[in-house]
Amino acid sequence: MPLVRFRDHRLRRALPNVGLTVLLLLTNLVLSFAAASVAGFAVSHRIGLLFLVRLPLWIEVVIGVAALDFFAYVAHVLLHKMPLGWRFHRVHHSELEVDVTTAFRQHPGETVWRVLWQLPAIVLFGLPLWIVVVYLTISAVNAQAEHANIRLSEPLDRLMRLLFVTPNMHKVHHSRRQRETDSNYSNIVSLWDRAFGTYTGHVDFATLRYGLDDLDDRAAQRLRGLLAMPFAGR
Repeated sequence: MPLVRFRDHRLRRALPNVGLTVLLLLTNLVLSFAAASVAGFAVSHRIGLLFLVRLPLWIEVVIGVAALDFFAYVAHVLLHKMPLGWRFHRVHHSELEVDVTTAFRQHPGETVWRVLWQLPAIVLFGLPLWIVVVYLTISAVNAQAEHANIRLSEPLDRLMRLLFVTPNMHKVHHSRRQRETDSNYSNIVSLWDRAFGTYTGHVDFATLRYGLDDLDDRAAQRLRGLLAMPFAGR
């Protein structure tokens, strides 16, 4: 049930995204020691809010996932607001046809930024590494779902987005209109956008155009060259 009928040559369009996916995985692999080391230090020294009171395990998981997701929200907002951050993040937004391959269309500089924002959450709450792994697993699966080119029932989508980021909600974030691009930053939990006034609740898919309002098709193709990507201005 596709949301949008894409043009031909989808495989050729997806190949750069696959290449960026490999870079994303390699960058995360290299940086994985940082989260592991910080989590090990926090747990061994009993640093963090979760050590102040004994809670049921499932509540600790919910708190840990929510904490990491909030810091991911902040990191995402700053990627849009900081000039250098946006130069990295526009690689993700330059996509003209959003599908599952878009989920990991990410510049390595953005990956580093996102990983760095996980560390203060780990220390502040004293999160063990296994909770970080749970969060990252949910985040990866949800990233595939929210970028997938699928048609979702509007009533079902409205119900789900009361708590979670849905495909329809995230598609707004990929709109070519900047006021819509600068909204719906949340990763898993939709409450952050509602709480901080960055929520857009409706989009007309009949008129929605993906990409950036300062890009034409030829410029978007040029952006596929990874070395050129960090230096493009907004």
